Amino acid sequence: MDPTWHAGYRGRKPRAPRVRLFAVDPGKSPMRVSRDELRFDFAGARFRLPRDRALLAWIVDQFLYGEVTGIQVGHWLYGAPSLEAATFFARQASEELAHVRVFLRIHALLGTTPGPPHPVVRFLSTGAMGTDYAEHVATEMAVGEGLVLAVFQALIDTVDSPEIVRLLEGAARQEERHVAFGETETVRLLAERPGLADDLLGANLLTLLALPRLARFIQRRLGTEHEVLRHTEPFLAHVVQLTELRLQRLGVLRAALRDLGWGRRARLLAGAFFRHQLNRFRRPRRLTDTYLSDPLLRRQPSEAAE
Repeated sequence: MDPTWHAGYRGRKPRAPRVRLFAVDPGKSPMRVSRDELRFDFAGARFRLPRDRALLAWIVDQFLYGEVTGIQVGHWLYGAPSLEAATFFARQASEELAHVRVFLRIHALLGTTPGPPHPVVRFLSTGAMGTDYAEHVATEMAVGEGLVLAVFQALIDTVDSPEIVRLLEGAARQEERHVAFGETETVRLLAERPGLADDLLGANLLTLLALPRLARFIQRRLGTEHEVLRHTEPFLAHVVQLTELRLQRLGVLRAALRDLGWGRRARLLAGAFFRHQLNRFRRPRRLTDTYLSDPLLRRQPSEAAE
């Protein structure tokens, strides 16, 4: 028997050195587009309870579906290019499922029950799921979750309920980390493969084309007389501008969106669609294939210890 484990032994068995899995503190979120830039001026307009219970319940339904689809991140645990990325996705999966409980709690506070999402929300959350790691981090995390965070911020600024705002703030801080990770990985991939920029731009153009359809549905179904909803069109323009700014700062977009002619847009969309479909027939490289060359495993013991 190892004497260090004897009941009368006062010493301790030396612990193996801990390994730092994150190059950057995961509690921080150095996003390329800040929370201050996300804010939109609603000129004091508010969602007020109990008047807006049904309206807020519909909005919560859209978020609830998106958070349930957060389980898709489990796919990228297997397809992550590094142990560091896999570690991040494991944490993210737990946070996405916690967000499901957040929106169920908001439904309970409203006294409402969950309903189905709009088809555009369903498409953006599942139909446009990335077929490779680059699409995932750029389109789903950096841009997609960046859009979600912009709407989170809008609700935080307009919902007249301190308890609901508190719940949304907690979820928003976690979303910031997801966006920041997606941005950092996108920049890294583009540094390695600059030719990815056009493919990722085409994939994100599809998202931007879907947003006006969702806005028209909101205006048609929910109207424009409400003090907050009358800002739907300028808010959408703000969100598109934020997305353009993020794509520029990531190096995906090298000019302004308005400078892309329709022919250029069509080619980008066609190229992204072709790449998206082609990826379905490629055998992806799995973490189980690449882990032995992972930087984490190749560090010297003195570098791995804290």
